[in-house]
Amino acid sequence: MQWTLVIPLKPLTRAKSRLADTAADGVRPGLALAFAQDTVAAALACAAVADVAVVTDDRLAARELGALGARIVPDTPADGLNAALAHGAGVVRRLRPRVPVAALNADLPALRPGELERVLVAAGEFPRAFLADAVGVGTTMLAVAGEGELRPAFGVGSRSRHRASGAAELGLAGVDSVRQDVDTGEDLRAALALGVGSYTAAVSAGLLIPEP
Repeated sequence: MQWTLVIPLKPLTRAKSRLADTAADGVRPGLALAFAQDTVAAALACAAVADVAVVTDDRLAARELGALGARIVPDTPADGLNAALAHGAGVVRRLRPRVPVAALNADLPALRPGELERVLVAAGEFPRAFLADAVGVGTTMLAVAGEGELRPAFGVGSRSRHRASGAAELGLAGVDSVRQDVDTGEDLRAALALGVGSYTAAVSAGLLIPEP
C-alpha cells in the first residue's frame, strides 16, 4: 500500500513559539523549517510513501520543501491546523480518489523512514487509525486507508479526541522517531537524543537546551 502524506506547516514567523526559552525569535523560524525539511526528507525516503503534500502559505517553506520533492498546496482556508489538513486531504483525493491518506506532523526532525513504514503498514489494517505522540496526549499521525474522510482533530488533547472519533490507536513499540514531535526545549532534547536529520542538526548546533 502506497500512501500520500499531508503535512501542514504554518507561516514560519509564527511557528514554534513554545521554544522561546530555547531559541531566540530570529532562530525559531529557521528551526521550524529545519524540522519540516527533515520530516519531509525522511517521509519521501519511506518505502510506503508515494508522495508528500505540504499545506503552507509560507513562501520560503514552499520553495525549500518543494525542492525536496514535496507537492505544495496553498492553505486557502487559512483557518488553522485541522482546516489545513482537511483541505490538503481533499486536494489529494480529488487528484487520486482512492489513495490512502495520512496526516503527519511537520515537527518530527528525528523521523526514520523504516519506523514510518512500520506505522503506515499497521495503519493499513484499519479504516482509520492514529499514532499518539511521545507524551501520550497528542497525535503525530492520523491515517485513512479507505475512502473515508480524514476528520482531523489535532491540537492539545487530540489523542482522546481521535480515539473518541472511532479511529484505532496504534500501540506500536519501537517507533519513537514517529512519536517525537518538538514543541518545547525538552522535546528538542529528546529528538536530539534519538538523532535528528541534517537540517535540524545544523540549525540547532550551539543552542542551549535547558535542563528539565
